Amino acid sequence: MDKQRDFVLRTIEERGVKFVRLWFTDVVGTLKSVAIAPAEVEGAFSEGIGFDGSAIEGLTRTYESDLLAHPDPTTFQILPWRGEVDPTARMFCDLTTPDGQPAVADPRNVLKRTLAKAADAGFTFYTHPEVEFYLLKSATPGPDGYEPVDRAGYFDNVPGGTAHDFRRRSVRMLEDLGISVEFSHHEGGPGQNEIDLRYADGLTMADNIMTFRSVVKEVAIEQGVHATFMPKPLYGEPGSGMHTHMSLFEGDTNAFYEEGAEYQLSRTGRRFIAGLLRHANEIAAVTNQFVNSYKRLWGGDEAPSYITWGHNNRSALVRVPMYKPGKSQSARIEHRGIDSAANPYLAYALMLAAGLKGIEEEYELPAEAEDNVWALSASERRALGYKPLPSSLDDAIEHMEESELVAETLGEQVFRYVLSNKRREFEQYRSQVTQFELKHSLDII
Repeated sequence: MDKQRDFVLRTIEERGVKFVRLWFTDVVGTLKSVAIAPAEVEGAFSEGIGFDGSAIEGLTRTYESDLLAHPDPTTFQILPWRGEVDPTARMFCDLTTPDGQPAVADPRNVLKRTLAKAADAGFTFYTHPEVEFYLLKSATPGPDGYEPVDRAGYFDNVPGGTAHDFRRRSVRMLEDLGISVEFSHHEGGPGQNEIDLRYADGLTMADNIMTFRSVVKEVAIEQGVHATFMPKPLYGEPGSGMHTHMSLFEGDTNAFYEEGAEYQLSRTGRRFIAGLLRHANEIAAVTNQFVNSYKRLWGGDEAPSYITWGHNNRSALVRVPMYKPGKSQSARIEHRGIDSAANPYLAYALMLAAGLKGIEEEYELPAEAEDNVWALSASERRALGYKPLPSSLDDAIEHMEESELVAETLGEQVFRYVLSNKRREFEQYRSQVTQFELKHSLDII
């Protein structure tokens, strides 16, 4: 760590960095930032930077408000969108109390605790997300609502289109930040795009997702458009998910791979999936944390609505991708429920905790869904035992309230805050009078 700190201090001097932004997130997943001068970085490494945690969503209670932000030197990067004028860098931070204890409500710490539990069991957790988002012409709606930048569809090539330049610029920035990109393409909705990040360990990937969102927003501003990770921004169009591929490694060995097993999926992998399925409803208020998230889950267009798994079945909540011969390291599972607006630290912590629970308790994996789950009738789904995901945020809150797994993984303070925050959001939503109600009822009642 000392070598990494020395590297950071030397790079700041050699590159003429004028500002260093210290980044962390609140419990909802909003990125927070404080800029310090280069002369303050060495002190930040040794002592941290103090701030009032009670002013940040969910971090502390008022009577215990003092927190310290300690920059993680391994996350140091120059921000490419700042250019050569006043070069600016960033580092993610770990939060502590004044006596040096990890802040219990720091989302990054929640994930680190869960990763440590996996490590105690001999596992390293890797993820690879496919992040979807929409590009709109403006953040202000016109007479016909919000207008996407194009009317293209899945994998469409749009000569001269905004999306091409946008993705090219975004990918270049991400690469400059040390974040490897695997694919980028136009998605199914008008103005909808997807950029897939190459796999990394769980903590690095959560940091990368937060950086990714900043890059996308910055490029959108630069190009005069508006980017949104809202799960379902346009009625009648596909929602934006963050399908996440996951695997556990024991040293250099992929714990999800077993030669000769069905789909080459090991017993460990099967039990991990069983954990994700059994606890799916309990963790939904975090993997799908907004009122709008349930418009995506229940709006069709390939979003999963039922708790099932399948091999290459895109209607299932958890999918086992096709195994490529000779590539045991790439054996993995894909969670298709999580959306692009989730707090990646808390969501990945709960997804990992659910999978680990399945391994520890030796959960049995139910029969796979071989049919298109959306095409089945309600009675057929009931007969097959396919239970629905929560139909609303209110439904998800009820499941979460009863969950020992979520309470234990998040810790009491984060658990209570998420519940109160989500209850407040749903109450505000429920009290709204919507355009749908006015259009359908005002003239006839």
